[in-house]
Amino acid sequence: FCLQEPKKKYFSLFPQTIHVAIVCAGYNASRDVVTLVKSVLFHRRNPLHFHFITDSIAQQILASLFTTWMVPAVRVNFYDADELKSEVSWIPNKHYSGIYGLMKLVLTKTLPSDLQRVIVLDTDITFATDIAELWAVFHKFKGQQVLGLVENQSDWYLGNLWKNHRPWPALGRGFNTGVILLLLDRLRKLKWEQMWRLTAERELMSMLSTSLADQDIFNAVIKQNPFLVYQLPCFWNVQLSDHTRSEKCYKDVSDLKVIHWNSPKKLRVKNKHVEFFRNLYLTFLEYDGNLLRRELFGCPTTSTGSSRCGGLQKTLSELDEDDPCYEFRRERFTVHRTHLYFLHYQYESADDSTDVTLVAQLSMDRLQMLEAICKHWEGPISLALYLSDAEAQQFLRYAQGSEVLMSRSNVGYHIVYKEGQFYPVNLLRNVAMKQVNTPYMFLSDIDFLPMYGLYEYLRKSVLQLDMANTKKALVVPAFETLRYRLSYPKSKAELLSQLDMGTLFTFRYHVWTKGHAPTNFAKWRTATTPYRVQWEPDFEPYVMVRRDSPEYDRRFVGFGWNKVAHVMELDAQEYEFVVLPNAYMIHMPHAPSFDITKFRSNKQYRVCLKTLKEEFQQNMSRRYGFAALKYMTAENNS
Repeated sequence: FCLQEPKKKYFSLFPQTIHVAIVCAGYNASRDVVTLVKSVLFHRRNPLHFHFITDSIAQQILASLFTTWMVPAVRVNFYDADELKSEVSWIPNKHYSGIYGLMKLVLTKTLPSDLQRVIVLDTDITFATDIAELWAVFHKFKGQQVLGLVENQSDWYLGNLWKNHRPWPALGRGFNTGVILLLLDRLRKLKWEQMWRLTAERELMSMLSTSLADQDIFNAVIKQNPFLVYQLPCFWNVQLSDHTRSEKCYKDVSDLKVIHWNSPKKLRVKNKHVEFFRNLYLTFLEYDGNLLRRELFGCPTTSTGSSRCGGLQKTLSELDEDDPCYEFRRERFTVHRTHLYFLHYQYESADDSTDVTLVAQLSMDRLQMLEAICKHWEGPISLALYLSDAEAQQFLRYAQGSEVLMSRSNVGYHIVYKEGQFYPVNLLRNVAMKQVNTPYMFLSDIDFLPMYGLYEYLRKSVLQLDMANTKKALVVPAFETLRYRLSYPKSKAELLSQLDMGTLFTFRYHVWTKGHAPTNFAKWRTATTPYRVQWEPDFEPYVMVRRDSPEYDRRFVGFGWNKVAHVMELDAQEYEFVVLPNAYMIHMPHAPSFDITKFRSNKQYRVCLKTLKEEFQQNMSRRYGFAALKYMTAENNS
């Protein structure tokens, strides 16, 4: 797999590489295009080269997704849609896709000059066959044919849908541009740019705007130059908008090649076979994308992506498969497919340099905590969710049905797809941390509710404690309740009262006192100013730190030592631990996780954790020298 910068000279990876161009902008389209890509990958036997015309949002999401997907024999290029806007922004357009619906007109100018042919697809397409069959149709073009298109299956261009309906000119029923075969080299010779521009300028004098974006202009050009079109059989673009006659395209399932949800209503369209089509779509929507990593030819040896692929294989081959902790060690090198910003995100960080993002990670069984956290923390949030493809769709439905979540645009949801047998807790934390765009981050866990007003309190503490010029980790004292329904304390005084009554406890007081003992809860009860505490073995507080703080160590997966190791590293880098006198967070009760159950019941799990812990400490002594000796001696004495 390889990511390339746009506009670089294209060199073919293998013979018969199939080129696919897709215009994709924004969060929703980036999510939709994954289903299309899965359907193509599922059936294909050829190397693929995707050319994405994207805005900055889609490029960030798709670049991360394809890099972590690591599908063999797939290359990806990105082209900046913002640079192309001026080419089409002069065209008034009423279509719901906006300016991006016009971008297909400029592909001859956008794609590499030595790329001769390309299949162009809308994001709402699903393949039911190998895309190589469509690529082979290029050989049927004759004479001056340069465009392969399927006839429109609605009456739109016939102009009889309603009174005074006046469509753009078209040849008969016109053509649909959801699937296009483009002979780029011949189009350039025909001066395609000049051809479509002159046509659009002429028609806009009377039509004033386009209704169907690029499709109107393609059809107007074809009306003048019918010889340009090779008409594709209609099963290459079975259109499912409400007013289509798509049933004529297929008699049985084997006839279906491509289905096209070309309606703003998408899956809610009226078609007598819509249940079948919907199920086909859902198959790919929820299909485990990891299964598409199957090799075609092994790792390619000529792409820059191969070095990563080969390097990973070499690293894994060096692990001892007979080591009883092999599965733990392997997890550290597992590349998890990652879809950043799964939902719409919009947040401009405040100008006063005190802004802070809450960071957490979760799996499906903790989803119900999201609304409560959003009510307690009004600032930005970065969340990594560990889900299967099917669970990601459940999460999407849950979020879209929640008024609380939908009212928030400052929450970044980053899906890390499930793979392997361990919960990769520290990888998830690192994914969420990398997407923080504020100067500070509050490293929390999903089953904690921060106190009301903690966001503003932490921002004030940034200035009060000169966080910008000092290395500090601000400790937010952690408490817990065993009650599922808690009257959440509105103040420190109320919390202390609940503590005295036994409604609340200091966190893990019953089972793991050492984790939070250095916070010094006795001192905190009466403290009115921040106070410094020293690192002690097994200390794992919840802290606010600068965005450039160290990452979590990926060797720790599942349960045990994942936060302890991170806090130890903060201490090794000479962070001061400062406890905030008026801050608190409360752990809410839940059933034990799968990983803590494994830790408690499986002796080998505990043995491996101890081994990894010792190796981490040895690494620390190598990296931090004499200063790290205390971690070794502290461990021996504990």
